[in-house]
Parts: sequence; C-alpha cells; structure tokens
Amino acid sequence: MTEAQSGFPRRDADGRILAVTDLLGLVLAGLVIGVLALLVFDGGFSLLGFGDFGRASGWLAVILPAWAFVEEFRAWSFGAARVVVALVGAAVSITFGLLIAGLLNEAGPLWSGAAAAVAFALAYSLIWFYGIRWLAHRTG
Repeated sequence: MTEAQSGFPRRDADGRILAVTDLLGLVLAGLVIGVLALLVFDGGFSLLGFGDFGRASGWLAVILPAWAFVEEFRAWSFGAARVVVALVGAAVSITFGLLIAGLLNEAGPLWSGAAAAVAFALAYSLIWFYGIRWLAHRTG
C-alpha cells in the first residue's frame, strides 16, 4: 500500500476516497464532532444568558461533512459527471434533510436540525459515492 493509501480515509492517487465505508466513517465522525461542538457552544451561550439551550440550528453540524464533500468534488477533476452528481445529490439530500427536520419540528431547532444534517450527509454520501462512479464509467 502506498503512503497515500495507508491513512484514513483510504484514497487513490488522485485523492478520491476508495471505499464507501471510509466516506461514511469520515462523514459520521464529522457529524459527531459538529453536534458536540454545537452542544458546547449552545450550552455555553445559554449559561451566559444569551438564550435558551437547544435554540441553535442543528444544521450547522453538517459543516465538516460538507468540507469532505468539497474535497471529494475537487478530487474528481473537471467534467460534467461530477457537476451532475453533485447537483442531483444536493437536491435529493437537502429535500430529505428538510423532510426529516419537518417531521421532528417539535424537538426544537438543535435536535431537528442535527437529525436533518445526519439525513442529508448520509444521503449525499451514498448518492455521491455510487453516482459519480456510475456516471464517470458511463461517460468515460
């Protein structure tokens, strides 16, 4: 295994993640870190009297996974396939995330947004990983 492939996530010579499990692991780790950071900040602000706990937007937990998606997008070089898959993935996963947020609306912005961020990130991960490979194979 080369130096580029020995770390986590495993990547090919172009910097693309090799396994869907690596992408999902990276995204889930980013989500956990994002939710924990939101809990710390929201708790700190509520202790300082700047609002009630749980009022922060849980959607902010998607920042680290979005960064991973941008890096994956960049690794796939130029071409229409990556743009098409990114747009379809964004449309489907944002819709799915909003649906989850709407269903959990009573839980409050932090919890419903965090659940929506998880739904978005997992859906986008699967659409991106399998979609880009399928479409790149079809278009050459």
